[in-house]
Amino acid sequence: MRGYLSASIGVTCATALALPMTLPATPAAALARPAEARPAKAATAAPAVPGSTQSLPLAPRPGDRILGSAAEQGLYRPDVRHFSLVGVVWDNPDTELYGRVEVRTREAGGGHWSGWQDMETHNHAHGADPDTAERASGRVRGSTAPLWVGDSDGVEVRVRADGDGRALGARSPLPAGLRLELVDPGTAPAGSGGRRALDTGAAEAEHSTGSAESAAANADLAPLGATEIPALNRQQTEQEAVTLQRSEMRQEERRVKPYIGPRPRIVTRRGWSADEKLRERGFVYTKKVRAAFVHHTASGNKYWCSEVTSVIRSIYRYHVLSSGWRDIGYNFLVDRCGNIYEGRAGGLAKAVMGAHTLGFNTDSMGIAVLGTFGSSKPSKAAVGAIARLTAWKLGLYGANPNGKTYLTSGGGNLYQKGKNVRLNVISGHRDGFATECPGRLLYGKLGSARETAAKYQGR
Repeated sequence: MRGYLSASIGVTCATALALPMTLPATPAAALARPAEARPAKAATAAPAVPGSTQSLPLAPRPGDRILGSAAEQGLYRPDVRHFSLVGVVWDNPDTELYGRVEVRTREAGGGHWSGWQDMETHNHAHGADPDTAERASGRVRGSTAPLWVGDSDGVEVRVRADGDGRALGARSPLPAGLRLELVDPGTAPAGSGGRRALDTGAAEAEHSTGSAESAAANADLAPLGATEIPALNRQQTEQEAVTLQRSEMRQEERRVKPYIGPRPRIVTRRGWSADEKLRERGFVYTKKVRAAFVHHTASGNKYWCSEVTSVIRSIYRYHVLSSGWRDIGYNFLVDRCGNIYEGRAGGLAKAVMGAHTLGFNTDSMGIAVLGTFGSSKPSKAAVGAIARLTAWKLGLYGANPNGKTYLTSGGGNLYQKGKNVRLNVISGHRDGFATECPGRLLYGKLGSARETAAKYQGR
């Protein structure tokens, strides 16, 4: 099923084509510098693990007489390897792309080209907080939101700078090092609805080590290697909370929380076939989970729920290999059918630090609903899943989903670093950063999610 992004944010411009026909395809994992060219041979090598990324440099529009690469860049490639998700990245994560990014893709096997689709350009609102090791790694790049397009083998993209003067001047209005990222999520292993080529040697050892590390972080909740943690009723959840509070993770908490919602079913990273060798080893934790920020992935709404594991693997690859983050940015993901998925590794019940809300990743968790909700309504199942998940996870840390809390800003475009900000315990991304995320129609459902989550907690 092909996915379409229905809207873009704050961009007004004419469109322009660029048609370089012979640009080399290079895997993003091999790029030491985003704009550095690599031999085409590297792009055609069979990946040792499921999935691959083709990273293609954009070029100025031929014949442009005015601003050249400062105004318009693009790419046309009808001959690429199969991919299912697209995004555009650039060198400096602190540089905004003031302009419009459009893409159209060709359906694999059928030869049908999609219409032009807008990509959300303001993805800098996601990511690690300033002054953190993840942000200062030297690998982080600026990026658009990823767009799920389904199995495709041809692509055309065009990028046009805004003409309103905000970014015009001494510097180029388009960021340096623009590249198109084409992500193939790979095929899930046998037992997950598909098959997978076996890893060998060091790659297999690294993957196995990462898998064991990720699974061990959930040892209090499920057996090692579990593809999901099952739902629990209220009594079982309260009994489990006692065990969690006695663990090293919660040694500062010595009493059973009076309000906690039943634990929902959650698909683990093994369940969606995460390639654990992609992410950075180890985990980063904060002290508590005081708040939940709700997001949309802005990756389009036309996906089947049976495709979701592929969508998540694609976003994971894009966040790590293309955007340069240590792991997928969100702590949890939710699909239109109400299924909940483990995001960033480190333990479902633990206070894992994500990269979801720039400036407010400390003492919070990020929940991303797969889709785009500026003009499309989220499903009732998805909103219900937000309520169930927050009732359980926030309940482990004594937080009232229908209440308020204070978080200290790590720096962003709404609040200066160090400011103590009063927020809803369940907030939208836009409450912590000037962005449209999680989309107007999903944001409007958060009040209902708060009330329902509080009821699940027995409040």
